[in-house]
Parts: sequence; C-alpha cells; structure tokens
Amino acid sequence: MERTIYQFDHLARIAEGVTRAPSSVQPVHQGGQAVRVGVILNRRSHQNNAERRECEDRSNVSVVRPETRLDIARELARFADRGIDLLIISGGDGTVRDVLTMGQPVFGSRWPKIAVLPKGKTNALNVDLGSPSDWTLAQAIDAYSTGRTVERRPLAIRRAGTDDPAMLGFIFGAGAFSLGVEAGQDAHRIGFFNSLAVGMTSAWGIMQALFGSDANRWRRGTRMDLAYLPSGETMPHSRHGDPSRRHVMLASTLETMPLDIKLFGKRQDGIRLVVLDHPRRRIMFSVPAILAGWHPRWLPGAGLHHLSANGFAIDLDAPFILDGEHFAPGSYTIEQGPELTFVAG
Repeated sequence: MERTIYQFDHLARIAEGVTRAPSSVQPVHQGGQAVRVGVILNRRSHQNNAERRECEDRSNVSVVRPETRLDIARELARFADRGIDLLIISGGDGTVRDVLTMGQPVFGSRWPKIAVLPKGKTNALNVDLGSPSDWTLAQAIDAYSTGRTVERRPLAIRRAGTDDPAMLGFIFGAGAFSLGVEAGQDAHRIGFFNSLAVGMTSAWGIMQALFGSDANRWRRGTRMDLAYLPSGETMPHSRHGDPSRRHVMLASTLETMPLDIKLFGKRQDGIRLVVLDHPRRRIMFSVPAILAGWHPRWLPGAGLHHLSANGFAIDLDAPFILDGEHFAPGSYTIEQGPELTFVAG
C-alpha cells in the first residue's frame, strides 16, 4: 500500500497504539446468521472499485480502504470489535503482507478465516491457495460456508536479538532474487504482470548468470550467513564460490509456486528453502529441468541445496525481499508465524 520501506521500530510503535487481542476464545459463527465480514481494499488498485460497489447494500459487510499501515491496524481492531467471521483482503501479495503484519496485535493467535481476492501485480499466495484469478467478493463470502479451507503459516521475520513485532509474509528472498524483483518491477512498468512477469525476469536472470563474468552483479552473490534455529548449526555450503557468499536464497511456506515451478523438493516441509552457492554453468544450464521437478542427487555437491527448517537465522550485507518489497540488510530470524485458515474457491 505505502511505497516506503518498512522500519521494524515503526512496527513496534504501531503495535503499542493498537488494542491487543483478548485472551478469551473467539466466538464461533452460528448457523443461520449472516456471516460477519470485514473487507480491506488496496486503495491503489483500480480493480477494487467494483468490489466496493458490490458491498454497498450488505449490512453484514464492512469495507475500508486504509491509506497507511497504521490505518490498517486501526481498521482491523474495529473489525475485531465487531466480531467478524471472515476477513477478506483484496489486493496482491504486498497487501496481504501488510494486513497480516498489522493484524498481529489485534488477533494474536485467534484470527478469523481469511479470503484473498487477487487484485495485485503479484498474487503468489492466491496461486498456492488455488482460488480463481477472477474471484469476486460475493463468491468469497459464499465460500465461507461452501468452499475449501487451506491451512498456511506465514514466515515471521524479526530483527535478531530483539522482541520487536514480526513481519509476516510468504516469500523471503535474497541475493540475485532481490535483483530479480527489481527487474520484475521494471517488467510491471512496461505491462507484464503475475506469472508473465515472473517468467520474463527469471529468464533474464538466468541469461545474466550464464553469460556474465563473476564481476557481474547477477553472478557475484551476497555475503550471507545462514544457520538453523534453534541449534545455530550452519547451513551447508559446497566448495564452489566464496564460502562467505551465496548467489541466491529463497524461503517460503507455500506449496505451489507461480507457473507451477517446482522450486522446492517433494520431501521439504515447514520452512522450505532453496539456496544456490554460486551460479556454476552446469547448474544454470540445468535450471529449466530443475524448475520442472528434476532434482538429481548431485545438486548439493554442485552448490544447489533444498533444505527444510523450523526456523533459521540470516545475516546479510544487501537488502532482502519479502513479498515484493525491499528491506534493509542486517541480522534477522525467520520462524513460522500463526496458523491461518484461508477460504478458497
């Protein structure tokens, strides 16, 4: 929603000014009653004008278009006071990240069911949930009673050594992934969106890594220390490239990625990571087959690791990406956030 980058102390100030969730159990929706719905619309998305008009005559639906993240937190607190059964987020992955993050002091571990209308430039969460790309607000409300539900736990990112509120999101990336997001933003500006933008930027990154020199920013990697939590054990690194650097890392709790890319291995669970130490040409020429699900046993020795973790620590000297937005370099912990129930079409 806002275009400025998060500051983690900003999250703490917001949390201090928002009513925290009480300890009592959230009321269960009673059959026969209208579903109480709260809708957060991304004010920057013109696609949401129709959704707003659709809600005008629904007394059980409260619709807001907050301008700032503090506004989001305040509106969520009002939704909680009304005892909503369903929270609908109309926007892309960045809007979902903002709403989930701002909802922590409001809902705690007692979130209502959530539905996502994919109205943003990138909608990876919706791809994973399997809801229609043209899902409407009315269909999402109906799905509360008749649709599927999907359980997901977002990533919870905190600055290391602090008890600051966590940032909640679903796709965390660093190294060349950050460069790919920048390229993706350029693709958006010239009219490519969603899976097409992903495909365009992935192809561009692969070409740069294949044919550039090690001085090329797409090949030189990022200084990055990765360790499992809570053990502190260092994640594996092959003999290829600088042992203090990684070319790319990506972590997510999603199971299905855009374009049905098989980025993670079949036996990965919890937080799933893929880490590439150095863009060796043997690996890069194999990328199309790897993304189609071919994960031969020689990959870790060649520098490509498919890992699982309950949590991990990262220290890096370049910005990282969470759901499409850049965040400052530094030391962070990444764990699993609250278990959320999503309504899917």
